[in-house]
Amino acid sequence: MKGYRISILRHGLTEANENGIYIGKTDLPLSDAGREALEDKYDQLEYPKVQRVYSSPLERAVQSAEILFPDREIVIVDDLREMDFGVFEGLPAEELIQLDSYKKWLKGGLDNPPPNGETLRSMMMRCYSALNLIIMDMMKNGYTHTGVVTHSGILMNMMSCFGLPKMKPMEFACAPGEGYEILVSAMMWQNGNTFEILGKIPGNE
Repeated sequence: MKGYRISILRHGLTEANENGIYIGKTDLPLSDAGREALEDKYDQLEYPKVQRVYSSPLERAVQSAEILFPDREIVIVDDLREMDFGVFEGLPAEELIQLDSYKKWLKGGLDNPPPNGETLRSMMMRCYSALNLIIMDMMKNGYTHTGVVTHSGILMNMMSCFGLPKMKPMEFACAPGEGYEILVSAMMWQNGNTFEILGKIPGNE
């Protein structure tokens, strides 16, 4: 049974991330500190050698892909973009904590979006669409190991929804420039929409 490896990584930090500000669809670049931290990780740690890289269309993800996977083709996958936080975009949690709409959203639920934002159900459907596109592209082109650069929310929900063993989304939280390697076969994906979680990446050199 042929297996396909995918290395899924979180992008580097932006100034908004550093200041605790919600950014989902907002297209911000890496901060100077975020770029430097990724470059240091690339120099000090062992990142997987992949054949192709799939990235969120947002600048912070594309820039991260260019740093972590130099000299590799980057294919933009729109469904890898971060969640749309609606009216919470661009605001820090400390300013939102008193709002009833924010408290309601924090209670969770698949169909409980931020005002004017995206539901968790919609984001999970995008996670499936992105993974399906990537896996089908790998099978079509004969790639056996590819990379994905996306956002924290996408990564955590992707791993929780489709990964084995099953864990809660927050259990997959990871630092910028880090993530997980997965293994999927045609049978696993077509019969159960699942993949095997191999472990955290990158490793030490």
